[in-house]
Amino acid sequence: MTDPAFAIKREVHQLVDRQIETLRQPSGLTVSDLSDYRERSEQITTLYRELDQMRRANFERPLRTAS
Repeated sequence: MTDPAFAIKREVHQLVDRQIETLRQPSGLTVSDLSDYRERSEQITTLYRELDQMRRANFERPLRTAS
């Protein structure tokens, strides 16, 4: 069984790498570059929220069964 968080983490790392590549461009950023950068930033935020929810669910599950 694959850890679903692993796929999310891999996607986040890929998005962060793209963000870094964008910022390292020798030329100035275009409007399109900035738009793509903003969209990736929003995706990263969304994915981190999903990870947070998964972790919270895993943490709370044993507490519910113990009571």
